[in-house]
Amino acid sequence: MKNTIYIFLIMILFEWNYATVFAQNNTKPDHILVDARVKVYNEDGTRSYKDYKPFKTRTLALLPDFESKNTQLSKYGGDINQPTNFATGFYHVKKIGDRWWGIDPLGYKYFNIALNGVTEGKSKRTKEAFIQKFGNKTNWINETVEMLQENGFNCTGSWSDVEAIVEANKTLEKPIAYTIIWNFMSSYGRKRGGTYQQSGHIGYPNDAIFVFDPDFETFCDEHAKQLVTYKDDPNLFGHFSDNEMPFKFEALDNYLSLKKADYGYIAANKWLLDNGITKEQITDKHRELFMAFAAEKYFSIVSKAIKKYDPNHMYIGSRFYAAEKNYEQFMKAAGKHLDVISNNYYNYWTPDAEQMANWSKWSGKPFIVTEYYVKGEDSGMGNTSGAGWIVRTQKDRGLFYQNYNLALLESKNCVGWHYFKYQDNDPTAKGVDPSNIDANKGIVSNQYKVWKPLMEKMNEINTNIYNLIAYFDTHEN
Repeated sequence: MKNTIYIFLIMILFEWNYATVFAQNNTKPDHILVDARVKVYNEDGTRSYKDYKPFKTRTLALLPDFESKNTQLSKYGGDINQPTNFATGFYHVKKIGDRWWGIDPLGYKYFNIALNGVTEGKSKRTKEAFIQKFGNKTNWINETVEMLQENGFNCTGSWSDVEAIVEANKTLEKPIAYTIIWNFMSSYGRKRGGTYQQSGHIGYPNDAIFVFDPDFETFCDEHAKQLVTYKDDPNLFGHFSDNEMPFKFEALDNYLSLKKADYGYIAANKWLLDNGITKEQITDKHRELFMAFAAEKYFSIVSKAIKKYDPNHMYIGSRFYAAEKNYEQFMKAAGKHLDVISNNYYNYWTPDAEQMANWSKWSGKPFIVTEYYVKGEDSGMGNTSGAGWIVRTQKDRGLFYQNYNLALLESKNCVGWHYFKYQDNDPTAKGVDPSNIDANKGIVSNQYKVWKPLMEKMNEINTNIYNLIAYFDTHEN
């Protein structure tokens, strides 16, 4: 009995101290801890996941004085309370004050929130689940767009069913924006020969893209004629030219390692001669300048073709995925030709503020994060393929989503994010990209069931996007 009384008194004292401290500070904690595992790249070329460890995680519920409230949206997803004089009838971007904004076709300030891979599953079991749940593609796309918009998504990202989306938009009161990825370089590579499938993207000999081939520019002009079909559609957010190409810091060395008859070797060797550099004199500064030289060649050719056949829509990049985005000269070259920088941005629990500032400072353009995700252990899936983090639960996936995206909003240079992706990988699918085999990446399962704890947290931030931007603009550090 005496021990019970002591324990009771200790509990009261602990709660009193906690309440006193909280009352004195009159503040919420600024973060919680979420356990997560990150993928690492081993020296032998293999990949593995580290053990769980806690990461500081910021959520909407912890933002001091933030109040959730409804925002009236235009038919294109812009904030109807924030009109501008910049309407063009198409999506574009504009720096207003010290923040970059998307502008919707009607001229309202807009932030792009997309989901990649909005398309039906291709395996036998996902096809059966598709028919059982939706009956046909029309029902699927209409119900899916409604679900996305109810949860604050206003766009579909790369590898989505563009044909189905365009058709659905004809009858929707509030259409959904979409993007298209055109694969200029990889399509040229398939025609030319020499490309191969890597995990997550197309591979090139010596990681040297074929940008110096004399036939590449002619190919791009012909390939871009397809864009005419979409040039007058106000629902198109923008064009991606390619995905995750190897714009490597070692590009100069890679091109010089090609056969001497290769156009890439010839171009690299000429660049050395033009700059009065011998192979023995190559420095890291020269490597960065050659990165910019290759980027200038690629983006000038592709941008010219895109704008020739579709002058109305944005060129939103080629989805940078590695260290290229952290080199100043490279980003300056890319920014000359892009409307928006697109970055696939992994292995950061919280996006790095300095990196994000540099992307826009160097390129002169805003950015969107076009690929990132987190996988839940409670899904029962293997989660060994792909990148991304592993967390314990679907709720933890949603907490990651909030923490990650709050940092993007705070940067003032981000005009959108594209989460990867709509549906989980299917382990029974055949012939798929090795990065998409067995992982809980989707917002829906292989049976098209929404992961509700994840979606609830996504909904909280997506539907408060304009309130959050206003909050950060008035609560600067």
